[in-house]
Amino acid sequence: MTVYFIGGSPCSGKSTAAQALAERFGLHYFKVDDHLDRYIQQAAEAGKRHCAAIRQMTPEQIWMRDPLVQCEEELLIYQEIFEYILADLEKMNFENGVITEGAAYLPMLAKKAGVPAGRYLSITPTKAFQIAHYRLREWVPYVLAECSDKAAAFDNWMERDALFAKAVQQQCHELGYVSLVNSGQQSEDDLIAGVAAHFQLA
Repeated sequence: MTVYFIGGSPCSGKSTAAQALAERFGLHYFKVDDHLDRYIQQAAEAGKRHCAAIRQMTPEQIWMRDPLVQCEEELLIYQEIFEYILADLEKMNFENGVITEGAAYLPMLAKKAGVPAGRYLSITPTKAFQIAHYRLREWVPYVLAECSDKAAAFDNWMERDALFAKAVQQQCHELGYVSLVNSGQQSEDDLIAGVAAHFQLA
């Protein structure tokens, strides 16, 4: 079964591209974020340190930390849960293949799993595009509701994701994977077409 992987960071267009291509080419769409809590719980129960720690933290403790610490933790959490994501993918059997997306698909993990360059790419946003889109998300205030300084918590979150995007871009560069940067200047159709062309979907 062919699996197409889209990694990258939040608010970059990963879901938009994956959903559109799934519908257009009859692929099964697997969104990692829909299962993220379960994966973190599995890892925590298996004794994975960073997943166990994040499950015990309050929003205040999570978002009021140094963004660099938050970014490093995010990278480690995805490393801890990757085996559970792969286990779910291995159970799938869809004739036309699967297109899957999530920030958890770090380039270094894709390379370790043997994902060829033609079956993986990352999409990351520019910081300005990222912040503009986060501000439109209705669920953001609920995530930060228990933080004492919501503006500072939001700024830390945005800086964490910007650092994460840079880490993904660097890994792609070092490992020979394609990295698309979405500034918001191109249309959704152009972004989708670029992903389709990379995966040679026609």
